[in-house]
Amino acid sequence: MREQELWRRLNHHLGVGLAPSWARDVLLGELGNRSVTEALADGVPTVQVWRAVWAFLELPASER
Repeated sequence: MREQELWRRLNHHLGVGLAPSWARDVLLGELGNRSVTEALADGVPTVQVWRAVWAFLELPASER
C-alpha cells in the first residue's frame, strides 16, 4: 500500500479535518505506542500502520 492510499483511507474514515491531527496525536499500541505519523517516519510499512488503525477503529473486515 502506498502512503497516499493510507491517507485516503484515514480521510475517508475520520474526515479530512480530523485525520491529520488524529494521525499525529493518537498513540497505537500495535505500533509500539507511536502515532501514525511517528510510525511512518520510523519506516513502519504502510500496510502494518493501516492494520493497526483498522484494529483500533474496529472497522469492518471489508476495510482491511
